[in-house]
Amino acid sequence: MGYARQSLVCLNDTPYYHVISRCVRRAWLWGFDEYAGRDYSHRKAWVIERLEFLSRIFAINTCAFAVMSNHYHLVLHVDQPRLALWDPHEIIERWSRLFAIPTIVKRWQQGLAGEAETAAAMLVIERWRQRLFDVSWFMRCLNEHLARRANAEDRCTGRFWEGRFKSQALLDDAGLLTAMAYVDLNPLRAGIAATPEESDFTSIQARIRALKPIRPDTAHTEEAPSLPLFPFRDEAGANTSTIPTTFRDYLELVDWSGRIARDGKRGVIDGQIPPILERLNIDPLVWQDAMRVRGNVFGRALGKLDHLRLHAQALGQSRIKGLSQARSLFRTA
Repeated sequence: MGYARQSLVCLNDTPYYHVISRCVRRAWLWGFDEYAGRDYSHRKAWVIERLEFLSRIFAINTCAFAVMSNHYHLVLHVDQPRLALWDPHEIIERWSRLFAIPTIVKRWQQGLAGEAETAAAMLVIERWRQRLFDVSWFMRCLNEHLARRANAEDRCTGRFWEGRFKSQALLDDAGLLTAMAYVDLNPLRAGIAATPEESDFTSIQARIRALKPIRPDTAHTEEAPSLPLFPFRDEAGANTSTIPTTFRDYLELVDWSGRIARDGKRGVIDGQIPPILERLNIDPLVWQDAMRVRGNVFGRALGKLDHLRLHAQALGQSRIKGLSQARSLFRTA
């Protein structure tokens, strides 16, 4: 059963969302397609290029990404406080980078609009303002562009994407970091990378490179365009408009999880458990299962048990998928 987007994106509950888009029939239209005998790997960079472009227009930040051969994952942050600082002129300027501006708005810009025209122009601009922090509009501007570009390259028409993107609300710190780690570890689970820093077209590689560039002779990696990523909290904790943990803690968590996934140590816990798991009250054994292939068995929301129940209640729904998984993974204090 599908759900309307308003029941998946609820900014009153959380500004964080995990979204996924898959190519039609899950074909390898971003990698080497053995059936067609063609390599489409260069298209992975298109995703990052378009994300970088859209990040300069929308009030939506990218926390994590992974571009695979037949799908991609994003973890997005909707930045409503930043949007509130934009006046009508900035809204028009941003929207005009994507779409044509109607005459009535141009007349207002030029100071030629009367009272009725001004009121009508303000309604249009306000509608654009709402769209500039709308995840559905962000994904539309991303996926339509990518589909048109790929179809033009292939000289064909028709559907490129399997369907509309899938969305998962990340209701708390534990849910957010679980989704981000799951996204960043995609290449390791797929067996196409041995370490996070070798995981091409992922946010974890981009963050590591920004921290300390990788020497060309140490690893074979593809060059991906740079994309401004939503920052982690600094060590002093002064900036609150960030991902609610430090990058050092997150990197330790991803590295530990990646070694377990790579070495097949599911069910075995060594002594070097990242402290962040204890602080978030996450069960290390269940965490291993959550990071495995197809391990993210949560539904349209991810978070601790009480937050899932409140989210379902806010949406007027009697139940929500993932309650038993939340009970196992995110232990109650």
